[in-house]
Amino acid sequence: MFYVLAVFNVFIAAVAQMMLKKSAAQKHSSFIHEYLNPWVIIAYMLMGVSLVSNIFAMSRGVLLKELGVVGSSSYLFIPVMSAVCFKEKFRKKKIFSIALIFFGSVVFFL
Repeated sequence: MFYVLAVFNVFIAAVAQMMLKKSAAQKHSSFIHEYLNPWVIIAYMLMGVSLVSNIFAMSRGVLLKELGVVGSSSYLFIPVMSAVCFKEKFRKKKIFSIALIFFGSVVFFL
């Protein structure tokens, strides 16, 4: 059950990264607005929620070594979100790399 929470935390962190990228792509009126705008503030809040939730999951039995492997699922989430949000292309090398990471995660848990 808490492994699902750990994967969800990785998803939340990936969403936060997409929000930061969206903010970085926008033109801001000043240096301060680059760092104090809704996209950045919400993204860092999501990162904080993910961190606290990961600590909770670890206190309920998810081992740190397992959390690292679960964290590698961000390499699955981020390219898919980038393709959807920013129209980035998948190349053969990227697809192969994602498949290799996924296969390594499966092998680790078996």
